[in-house]
Amino acid sequence: MAKYSKDIVEEITNLLKSDSYTISEICKRVGIAECTFFEWQNSKPEFLEQVKKARKERYKMFANEAEKSLLKKIQGYVVEETKIVKRKNSEEQTITRKHIQPDTAAIIFTLTNQDSENWKNKQYNEHIGKDGEDLFKAFDLSKISTEKLKEVEKMLREGQNDH
Repeated sequence: MAKYSKDIVEEITNLLKSDSYTISEICKRVGIAECTFFEWQNSKPEFLEQVKKARKERYKMFANEAEKSLLKKIQGYVVEETKIVKRKNSEEQTITRKHIQPDTAAIIFTLTNQDSENWKNKQYNEHIGKDGEDLFKAFDLSKISTEKLKEVEKMLREGQNDH
C-alpha cells in the first residue's frame, strides 16, 4: 500500500487532469484503497485542494474540446475516408474527401445560447374566448343559487369520500 507523498499526489492529480478516470481506477493505478483517497481528502486540506484544481483543469479541457467540436458542427468540415482493396498481387488505395454539412441543431443551440436577445426560443400563447373575452375570468358566486352551491358541495364531498 502506497503512503502519502508528493509523488503520489502528483500522480493522482495528473490522472485526474488527463482523462475521465473514476476514483476507483485512479486508486488501482497508484496502489491505494478508495477509502484512503477519501480519508486523505478529509484529513489533508492540501490534497483536497490539489484534487479540486486538477478536476477544474480537466473540466476546462473538456469545455475547450466541446467548443472546438461545436465550431466544427456549426461550420461543417471535411473528412477523408481511405478504402484499401486487396487483389492477388497488389493493393489499391482510394482516398475520398467528404464534406460534412453544418448541423442545424448546433447552429440553433449556439444562437439561442450566445445571442438570446435576437434568437429567443420561446413561444407565447394567448388564451382568449369568444369575441376576445378572457377565458379564465373569475366566477361571480353571488349569481349562483344556494341550491346549486349545496349540490356542488355535496358532489365534492362524495368525491373525496371515494378516494
